[in-house]
Amino acid sequence: MPARDVLAEYRRKRDFHRTTEPSGRGGPYDRDALSFVVQIHDASTMHFDFRLEVDGVLKSWAVPKGPSADPGAKRLAMPTEDHPLEYADYEGVIAPGEYGAGAVIIWDEGTYRSLATDRRGNEIPFADALEAGHASFWLDGGKLHGGYALTRTRDGGADGRETWLLVKKHDRHASSHHAPEPRRARSARTGRTLKGVTADASAHDA
Repeated sequence: MPARDVLAEYRRKRDFHRTTEPSGRGGPYDRDALSFVVQIHDASTMHFDFRLEVDGVLKSWAVPKGPSADPGAKRLAMPTEDHPLEYADYEGVIAPGEYGAGAVIIWDEGTYRSLATDRRGNEIPFADALEAGHASFWLDGGKLHGGYALTRTRDGGADGRETWLLVKKHDRHASSHHAPEPRRARSARTGRTLKGVTADASAHDA
């Protein structure tokens, strides 16, 4: 029986003759640590995309208000389709008419390590923790640091739409700091704003 294509939904939604997004057909990345990326996406609804590398893909959640360093701020996180690892490098403008059309910048990036354990405190695979509905992890990014947790608060149900919460843990990195207003935020890679990325794309196409 052939292996399931975990990126089938991602590819089905996109025309790679029109979008600048990666198709995800490259080989595995060679690196020692698991990666995470947070992208700001100016689509039909402005949001932050929170992505964690898990089993060769980027598990992804749309976080409308963005991650917070405040443990008291429970951020709604809506799961989206798995993305290819190459998406961690994506910054640009998705063409009008394409799925998710709009500008994308890399707001933060770095590595993470799993803190996932079972009820007895034994370490478990991170993918298993996500499947069970609660996964803890430690971020080492340019902007986000310390312990976080993702917790499923609603199963898919009849409409298939799960909801999760992204919450900061109480540790030395906790503070009252929230994600910035998206339109003023700057890329961790290039220093560009969403407006700057759009202007650069327009100049390139002219």
